[in-house]
Amino acid sequence: VPYGPDDGTLSPWAVAASLPFAPEIVEPALVDLERAHPNITGELGYKCSYNETFMEREDGKKGWVSQGYYAIDQGPVVLMIENHRSEFVWKLMRTCPYVVDGLRAAGFEGGWLSAATGTGR
Repeated sequence: VPYGPDDGTLSPWAVAASLPFAPEIVEPALVDLERAHPNITGELGYKCSYNETFMEREDGKKGWVSQGYYAIDQGPVVLMIENHRSEFVWKLMRTCPYVVDGLRAAGFEGGWLSAATGTGR
């Protein structure tokens, strides 16, 4: 295993950030996840990660939930919810000449990139 064994830790925010790609899977998955593990969410959104198989708690209970909320986790959730709603972030990104030029310089082509204008230099 490249980075060590899988220890069962999951990141619920990553599920939410997948919303525009498979809403028919993600929406029910989030409902089920929150129903089964109500402590993975709080007033600021999804906690960073959790592991229901973690057994080394002092109180003898099973499971572990991160107490942290991190912008690097929450940011993609907000952006992808908006992309699911309106594709606004994607549309805006496609108008940025620096992004267009960078993707072309990296060898990407076709799709929306064919009609996009670059010259951000």
